Amino acid sequence: MTATRIFQFCERIAPRLHWMALSLALGFSGAATTGVAGDMDRHAIRFSQVIDLSHTITTDIPLWPGDPPVEFENVANIEEHGYFLRRFSIGEHSATHMNAPNTFYSDGKSIDGYAPQSLVKPAVVIDVRQKTAQNADYVITVDDIKAWEHQHGRIKRDSVVLFYTGWQERWHSPQQFFNADEQGGLHFPGIGGDASKFLLERRSAAGVGIDTHGVDAGQDTAYATNLQVLAANGIVLECLTRLDQLPPKGTTLVIGLLRLQGGSGSPVSVMAFVP
Repeated sequence: MTATRIFQFCERIAPRLHWMALSLALGFSGAATTGVAGDMDRHAIRFSQVIDLSHTITTDIPLWPGDPPVEFENVANIEEHGYFLRRFSIGEHSATHMNAPNTFYSDGKSIDGYAPQSLVKPAVVIDVRQKTAQNADYVITVDDIKAWEHQHGRIKRDSVVLFYTGWQERWHSPQQFFNADEQGGLHFPGIGGDASKFLLERRSAAGVGIDTHGVDAGQDTAYATNLQVLAANGIVLECLTRLDQLPPKGTTLVIGLLRLQGGSGSPVSVMAFVP
């Protein structure tokens, strides 16, 4: 092979080699990394599929009583301006969202204060539908957590503990989702204060999430779980969906938030990397 042909051959395969090397580095074969080279094993995220745990934001999503409506306004269109652009407005605690400590604590961290590495966490899913199907006001207990551990093993530290209540199936009916009585009282399940205390103190959990509009039950006005988790600068995720597609353990969450300056929360895109 002449020098010219060798050069032409190398020129043709160089892009392929580049992408092969990049694929290996980033784990396109089924593993993503969150660390630096040399520390890959500790930071590798190995997955077979990615599940989006966030609802699509529309103007008719269930809104907490008194919260501002979701609004979209066209600012530019292709016919007149050559491109399409909208302005949107939404409450910080609407749609699938994450709460920040300054929701309840005047000196608490705002949503833009969460470090990127704190938003990548292992997750477990505890299915409590048998309890919530019988009682819309069901309060999740320590016994529910221990029953899960008896079957699946101890919850690993720094995990986000997700509770699947079945309320995600009610999302497209705001009336059923909030399940309000004639006096306006809300009836949906949530996490009891004792359960959240157990997760924080005994299991060193990174936070909690749920498919209802509140980690605290609809009839709980003390907000014990929110207060405890946010006091620890933990993660509180509400209005999750597709929890039925996750295994009980082994999932890694990647939480994408809007870094709203001083925000009390933010709509989020929660991606679940399933092994």
